[in-house]
Amino acid sequence: MRNRDSLTAYLFIAPQLAGTVAFVLVPLALVVWYSLHEWNVLADTFDFVGTENYRQLAADPKLPSVLGATALFSIGLVVLNLALALLLAVLLDQRLRGTTFFRVVFFSPVVVSLVAWTIVWGFMLQSNGGVNGLLDAVGIQGPNWLRSGGTAMASVIVVQVFKNVGLNMVLFLAALQGVPASLYDAARVDGATAWTTFRRITLPMISPTILLTSIITVVGSLQVFAQIAVLTQGGPGTSTTVLVYYLYQQAFQFHAFGYGSTLSVLLFLIVLVLTVFQWQMRRRWVFHEN
Repeated sequence: MRNRDSLTAYLFIAPQLAGTVAFVLVPLALVVWYSLHEWNVLADTFDFVGTENYRQLAADPKLPSVLGATALFSIGLVVLNLALALLLAVLLDQRLRGTTFFRVVFFSPVVVSLVAWTIVWGFMLQSNGGVNGLLDAVGIQGPNWLRSGGTAMASVIVVQVFKNVGLNMVLFLAALQGVPASLYDAARVDGATAWTTFRRITLPMISPTILLTSIITVVGSLQVFAQIAVLTQGGPGTSTTVLVYYLYQQAFQFHAFGYGSTLSVLLFLIVLVLTVFQWQMRRRWVFHEN
């Protein structure tokens, strides 16, 4: 009977396991294999070069600026997204009239097509677009948002935050509604202020959800591509050239598939290190961990 139950369990997980092997593990192994080769599809050559691509990676003069832009984008996106999502969740958790309407409004960008969303924002952020039109109405001359190094990165971050903040908001809202009301009642009896209650009760109780949303947001920020490709194409200069877009340029514009695969390996290692770090830190700041 035990063997039969085990076989049934393995059959249930077989489709997911097959998908993981076919679409995650095998492509990852192939990327590592390609990174050891120089693959020129135009000349139809596939030559083994060993660690040459990795030496090129270490000597690439553009890589520091690319990693800097990636870090700036990720930090800005994670901080703004999580802070705004938590703020919206706290506000919408209040039993006020109209909160259901605002929940729908804030979540609706999540289900909108990413490319369509980005194209619309591209028009709005032009020098004669809707954003500068609103600023001009109050006597402020807005910049060319997507053509200035200082504002281009900020614009891309804000567009991405508005696109996905609703998802984290819903997760935070569900976590807030799961906090026992008796804890708040006890804090109120003890004379705790609203800030103390939020810091000592709310944050610890929703810390597992904070961990989940932070991992999802960090990984998503390192994989951003469509927004950069549509809004700035990595410019001006390389100010918005993040690692994924630089990988795309090397592999599909310059046809350096071997070096592009090497950049993919670098991206995988960065994501792996950050995810493991966040997961290990859970013991220090997640409430339900020992």
